[in-house]
Amino acid sequence: MEQRNSELIYGLDDRPSVKAASYAALQHVLASFVGIITPTLIIGGVLGLGEHIPYLISMALMVSGVGTFIQAKRVGPVGAGMICVQGTSFAFLGSVLGAGFLVKANGGGPDEMLATIFGVCFFGAFIEILLSRFIDKLKVVITPVVTGIVITTIGISLIKVGVTDIAGGFGAEDFGAPSNLMLGAIVLGIIVALNLSQNIMVRLSSILIGLSIGWAIAITMGKASMPDFASQPLLSIPVPFKYGFAFDWQAFLPIAFIYLITAIESTGDLTANSMFSGQPIQGPKYIKRLKAGVLGDGVNSLIAAVFNTFPNTTFSQNNGVIHFTGIASRYIGYFIAGILFLLGMFPVLGAVLMTIPKPVLGGATLVMFGTVAAAGIKIIANEELDRRRIMTIAISFGLGLGVMLVPDLLKEAPKLVQSIFGSPVTMSGIAALIITGLMAIIPEKSEKPLPSNTQASEA
Repeated sequence: MEQRNSELIYGLDDRPSVKAASYAALQHVLASFVGIITPTLIIGGVLGLGEHIPYLISMALMVSGVGTFIQAKRVGPVGAGMICVQGTSFAFLGSVLGAGFLVKANGGGPDEMLATIFGVCFFGAFIEILLSRFIDKLKVVITPVVTGIVITTIGISLIKVGVTDIAGGFGAEDFGAPSNLMLGAIVLGIIVALNLSQNIMVRLSSILIGLSIGWAIAITMGKASMPDFASQPLLSIPVPFKYGFAFDWQAFLPIAFIYLITAIESTGDLTANSMFSGQPIQGPKYIKRLKAGVLGDGVNSLIAAVFNTFPNTTFSQNNGVIHFTGIASRYIGYFIAGILFLLGMFPVLGAVLMTIPKPVLGGATLVMFGTVAAAGIKIIANEELDRRRIMTIAISFGLGLGVMLVPDLLKEAPKLVQSIFGSPVTMSGIAALIITGLMAIIPEKSEKPLPSNTQASEA
C-alpha cells in the first residue's frame, strides 16, 4: 500500500489546483468520450433511429456527467467516492438491440422502441441496486482470483478495441494503412516518453499532449476535418421519458441478466480503481466501497433510463489514466462530470471531439487498456495459486478469450445465449464464479504426499 501511495501525485482525498484538476479531467474525458457515445451510435444506427441519435448522444454525455459526479461525491450510501467515469457497457448492446427488434417486429416505430428499451432498463436497474446490498455476502465466490480474472479479461478485450482503432477503426476503408499505424505509434511513443519524466506537470499532461500532437499531425495529413457546426442543435434539454414508457417481459429478461453480469464486471473495475488509488482491496473498508460503487452504478442506470439513455456502468479505461497520471483525487471527478455535462448540453463541443481520428485515440488507449490487464494479473499473482485456483484461472481465461478469438463460436446458439455468453468478460466471469462456487461447496481432500526417494528405496 505504501509503495502504491508513493507513486501517486495526488491521493484519493487530495485537492489538486484547478489547473492540475482540469488537465487530469480532460485526459479522462478524452479517454472515455468515444466509449460513452459509441454504444448509442451503434444502437441508433442498427435500429434506424435516425434523427433521434443526436439527442440520444447528448443525453448519454449529460447522464454520464451526473453519474460520474455521484460516484466521486458519494451521496449518502451511493457512490464509491473515487473517479468512476460512467458509460454504457458494450455487454448491453445485444439485449438492448434485441428489445428494439422485438418492438420493431410488432410494428413499432422509433418512439415505441425507445419507450420499451428505457422502460425495461428502468426496472432492470433495481436488480443491480438490490444486488449491491449483498455484495459482501457473495465474497465466498467473488474472491480476489475471480476479480483478477474479470479485470484481466476486461483489459485484454479492450486491447483489441485499441489496436482496431490504431488500424483505422472498425469498417474503415483504409484499415491497416501505414499512415494509421504511424499515427498510433507516434501518439503511443509520446505518451510513454512523457510519462517517464520526473516533471510532475509533464507526466500529468502526457495523454493530453500525445493526443494533441497526434490530432495536429492527423489534420496536416488530411485525416481530420472540422465538424459541420450548422447541423448541430444549439442546446439539448433533458426531458424525462421523452419517448414514453413501456414494458415487455420478453425484452426485460435478457437485459435483467446483463445487469447481473455487469455488477460483477463493475466489482473488477472498482477493485482495480481502488488498487491504483492506493486503497485497500480487501477488508471492511473495501467491501463498503464496493457496495457503494455497485449501488452507484444501479442508481445511475435508473437515472439514465429516466433521461433517455442506456444503462450506466463504471468504465475501465479510466483506471489506466489514474495509473499513468498518478492522480487519484476523487475531486477530479467533479471536473470530469462538469465537462461531460457541458459536452452533452452543447452538442457542438462534442462534435469537435468526434473529429479526433481513431488511430490517434487508439495510440492513447492501447497503453491504458494494457495497464488494466496488468492490474488484474497483479491481483491474481498476489494470491497463493494452488491446484484448484490454477484450474479456475485456466478454464475462465480459456472460455472468455475463446469467445473473443472465435466470435462465431456461438453463432448457431439462440440470440439470448449469444448476448449473454458472447462477451469475453461475461463468459470468463460466469465461469470463474461457477467454479469458485463449486469449490466452496465441495471440500478438497487432503492428499498424502508422495514418498521421498529415501522412503521409496527403504520400501
